[in-house]
Amino acid sequence: MKNYKHILVLSIIAISLFSCNKDNGKADGYGNFEATEITISAENNGKLMQFNVNEGDVLTKEQFIGYIDTIPLSLKREQLQVSKAIISSKSKGVLSQISVLNAKLKTANTNKTRVKNLIKDNAGTQKQLDDIQGEINVIKNQIRSVEIQNAPVVNELKAIDVQLKQIDDQIEKSKIVNPVSGTVLTKYAEPNEITAFGKPLYKIADLRTMQLRVYVSETQLANIKIGQEVSIKIDDAETMKSYNGTISWIASEAEFTPKIIQTKEERVALVYAVKIDVSNDGSLKIGMPAELWLNDSNNNNQ
Repeated sequence: MKNYKHILVLSIIAISLFSCNKDNGKADGYGNFEATEITISAENNGKLMQFNVNEGDVLTKEQFIGYIDTIPLSLKREQLQVSKAIISSKSKGVLSQISVLNAKLKTANTNKTRVKNLIKDNAGTQKQLDDIQGEINVIKNQIRSVEIQNAPVVNELKAIDVQLKQIDDQIEKSKIVNPVSGTVLTKYAEPNEITAFGKPLYKIADLRTMQLRVYVSETQLANIKIGQEVSIKIDDAETMKSYNGTISWIASEAEFTPKIIQTKEERVALVYAVKIDVSNDGSLKIGMPAELWLNDSNNNNQ
């Protein structure tokens, strides 16, 4: 009887030790799925003439989805072009004067060269050279005077060109072009509404790859690294559905455990945030809870 009791005690101790060493069946981390959400806003003011977006639509990068009324901008552009044409006509008259004076200057310089050659051959006089040099100086002063008069006209033409570029940029920004591939999560505007610069139009996120954000303790850091393959589990009808995931980011600093996912007692612990990329088969949603399992032994115990 004593031997039986002794064997029973040893058995209980062995079972206890085995139970302590055996995995407790709990996941290595818990968290929620998230995705990078981008809010697309209007880049111009005006009426939404076309806006082909609905929540749940899958959009491609650079896809044209609508435009803001550009009639006021087009009318302003036409007005600037007319002003430019009027100013250009004035400038052409001034430029023609400069062309005439440049022609006179060229002739005077030619005559100056001839007189110099005549003086070398003792066939010309210094007075002839001084007269021609005086004529050249007068022509140069006339050219400078005309250029000074024409400077405001040139600057005004440059200012109009800048305004035309600004108008063209605004017209281009009146086109609503989707910047990234993804699924429309929220729609904030409807066709025929008046929008303004910076006003949100819709929110989009790429849901093809979801990120699971979980929090692990300092003791778990030694078992994880960026690029590591892990298992992710979500609740399914009667069992747990598994996915393959890859650790893509590990926080460099610890933080207190988020209140939304832990009890009051556990919130005092310092943990590290970890992101895991998971390919979405359509079942994963933003905010959905999931479990992190670091190795196959854990998976076999669930």
